[in-house]
Amino acid sequence: MAAKLRKGDKVIVLAGKDKGKTGSITSVDPKSGKAIVGGINVSIRATRQSQESQGGRIPKPMPMDLSNLAYVDAKGKATRVGFKMEGDKKVRFAKTTGDVIDA
Repeated sequence: MAAKLRKGDKVIVLAGKDKGKTGSITSVDPKSGKAIVGGINVSIRATRQSQESQGGRIPKPMPMDLSNLAYVDAKGKATRVGFKMEGDKKVRFAKTTGDVIDA
């Protein structure tokens, strides 16, 4: 199945402790259906000091389910993503405005 949300997409959180916040997707794991959004769903991880890194309490963005994320269109509103054929190429488009996402 084609990915509706991809790395670099601007998304809004629909559910959870960070509901309403927006951010950009830094990585997607399609097998588990989760994505990491920069600055959202951050938890504090205690790490030991090593030769290359300082130890302590380090904030780390955790993966969240793709069902809790929605693509943000050009108007700044949450929208669903659909697919359509443009010529002989399959493209993603925003369902609210009909604008093509990847040109």
